[in-house]
Amino acid sequence: MKTGLLITARLKSTRLPLKLLIRLQGREVLRHVIDRAKTVYGIDEIILCTSTDPQDRPLVDIAREEGIHYYMGDGVDVLKRLKDAAHFYSIDSFISITADNPLFCVYHANRVSDLLRKSPSIDYIHLNGLPIGTAVYGLRTKALDVVCDFKKDDDTEIWGLWVNHPQVLNVVELKVDDIWNFDARLTLDNPEDLLFFQSICRHAKIPVSKINTQDIKDLVQTYADLKNINNHIVQKSIDIQSIERVKNLYSANRLDLRKKLGHD
Repeated sequence: MKTGLLITARLKSTRLPLKLLIRLQGREVLRHVIDRAKTVYGIDEIILCTSTDPQDRPLVDIAREEGIHYYMGDGVDVLKRLKDAAHFYSIDSFISITADNPLFCVYHANRVSDLLRKSPSIDYIHLNGLPIGTAVYGLRTKALDVVCDFKKDDDTEIWGLWVNHPQVLNVVELKVDDIWNFDARLTLDNPEDLLFFQSICRHAKIPVSKINTQDIKDLVQTYADLKNINNHIVQKSIDIQSIERVKNLYSANRLDLRKKLGHD
């Protein structure tokens, strides 16, 4: 069984243009994500998943320089891009992270990696209780094949809508201990988010790749004004109508899908 770590990344952002090429501590955000990914254990391949759009070519150049693989796929359908990349590199299951989250929690990425390798029948793993921008996800490639054949939408930037269905898929929710739960926004979408990351780096005084989630919690509690930099930003979410539509689709096709997944 081959386990991967797939990093989704594009340069299409309009709120914070070319954000993954912005430098923190002298290195581009994407390089920090890769540095951190290299510390997750049990991973056979790290793969940058970007698009075929020429605008995203600088991300491929960074992947090459950092000695990781890359895959250039669908620019809109993120689930299809992940699926195609997993097949291209013969990955059976993988951790999915977004390059927007340069401070994702390595400790919990290791938990997901361990569970993927020990339980190959799990379709989807998600974490409950971490601050925005620190969680990762686990996916089984076979489950992604079934979902991609079944789904009705091409735009899957927010793709949890299509995989978090325990009545059909073998879903595991990993509970996070309360010590890991604190109020902070750790994803890079807006100029205020960049100011937050810059402040964290300035206060931490250690390399980004070595800043762990507990360090961030301590900093936020020590410097009360930190979280006020960007905690007013509302995270993009799926509307209720779309959630109900997809839920009903899964309910109507439950038995057929479970058979295709190998669960019945």
